[in-house]
Amino acid sequence: MKQEREFFDPADVAWAVALGARGVTEKILSTGDGAVLTRLARWEPGLDTVEAGVIRHDYIEEVYLLEGDLTDLTLNRTFHAGEYACRPVGMAHGPYRTEAGCTMLEIRY
Repeated sequence: MKQEREFFDPADVAWAVALGARGVTEKILSTGDGAVLTRLARWEPGLDTVEAGVIRHDYIEEVYLLEGDLTDLTLNRTFHAGEYACRPVGMAHGPYRTEAGCTMLEIRY
């Protein structure tokens, strides 16, 4: 179940350091049971997730890049603002690097 929220301005939500994610800040827009979450995530320029290696989740993840660049180091492919990903449970992705930094809308369920 996800919390009920009527329209509001995300500018009123402060950026906070994302737990366990060096160089990432977030604005939590809504939450729910377990991993259910909608957030804006901002990665600082030069950030990479090489140490984390390939990533897999036990939830579905949708990501829409709003600004910047994000390079998947396994695919050797750079994604830009306006591109979208939908990752089913267990889908391998990453590790990543961003040169300019990026901001993304992320939805987990």
